Amino acid sequence: HTTVCLLLLNTFVVICCSWSVQDQESDRITYLPGQPENIAFNQYSGYVTVNHTAGRALFYWLTEASVDSVPDSRPLLLWLNGGPGCSSIAYGAAEEIGPFRINSNGKTLYLNSYSWNKLVNLLFLESPAGVGYSYSNTSSDLYTAGDRRTAEDSYAFLVSWFEKFPKYKHRDFYIAGESYAGHYVPQLSQIIYERNKGIQNPVINFKGFMVGNAVTDDYHDYIGTFEYWWTHGLISDSTYKSLRITCELGSSTHPSSDCLRALKLADGEMGKIDPYSIYTLPCNTSTSSSFRRRLRGYYPWMWRAYDPCTETYSTIYFNLPEVQKALHANVTKISYSWETCSNVIGDNWADSPLSMLPIYQELIAGGIRIWVFSGDTDSVVPMTATRYSIDALKLPTIKKWYPWYDNGEV
Repeated sequence: HTTVCLLLLNTFVVICCSWSVQDQESDRITYLPGQPENIAFNQYSGYVTVNHTAGRALFYWLTEASVDSVPDSRPLLLWLNGGPGCSSIAYGAAEEIGPFRINSNGKTLYLNSYSWNKLVNLLFLESPAGVGYSYSNTSSDLYTAGDRRTAEDSYAFLVSWFEKFPKYKHRDFYIAGESYAGHYVPQLSQIIYERNKGIQNPVINFKGFMVGNAVTDDYHDYIGTFEYWWTHGLISDSTYKSLRITCELGSSTHPSSDCLRALKLADGEMGKIDPYSIYTLPCNTSTSSSFRRRLRGYYPWMWRAYDPCTETYSTIYFNLPEVQKALHANVTKISYSWETCSNVIGDNWADSPLSMLPIYQELIAGGIRIWVFSGDTDSVVPMTATRYSIDALKLPTIKKWYPWYDNGEV
């Protein structure tokens, strides 16, 4: 009987592993249309169902670390973009930290010299369902998305994804993101941290998170953003005073008509700038400085996503049928085109806590590593907002302020 039981056990394990490997291999990207030749890393992409009842499935794209950096020894990093309602494929992968950039023809790619997959295995996730290629078979989901469900679905994604890619189980795991992912990242981190408690060797071996120019605390974000606009000469003294008086600093929802008028004045005074890099010439085709675009989404002062010309290239590229086939994307043939951001989701965002600082405090007390970084030319979620939020934590200063050098330059 013992021998039979062992044989059955061995058979079960073999079946389990072969299913996992087979399922993983079906997501392998053999070649992306227009990609450079002889790339030195493996890629996978596809779907993970996170709610079978509603039919919600999230799309991911894994770009493993370069072969010469020994990917099997490198950590796994999950990257999330914000909005809410914007694609991590459009921004994180194609514009920020991913291995490829899209050429102006919208059909070919070139390598990003600063890709993070030179050091880590990069996992991009389009979340929540309805963003990018991610979908739901329940149409009402697009009108009821919010922080809480996004975090739970992202956790469900990770649990299933690690079964599909078992070699990443117990690997050092980090989460990172920017803008409204300043909510997604700590909220998902909190769920993992709390559900890992009491587990000696957790499958999701969570080590810490990073956020950049992150939406953190409504009160400090308002103060810091308006102050940045004023101190950088983007708005007048009178408009700055009007913003401080008319906009309720403790809440980003339902701004008053007086606050909206002040925001419109600020928009007109700024003119056509690149709000994410105020000293950079904006793209000639960019519409990011329009008042309509600045006000869409949950936060009344916030542009929904970075809008350089490459956003146009992304829209062309990721709607190409041959690209979708190579990515194993749009398998359900959804009725709308792939978009960099979903207005439906962003305009109907259901829940958003006023502050992430309580989560920071919980995770800091639990020994989780946190790195907050902030670019100083971003006027959307600016450095001043970040500094006010971090100061509110009243943490002790271990190392004094010092210049950061890159190749000898500050």
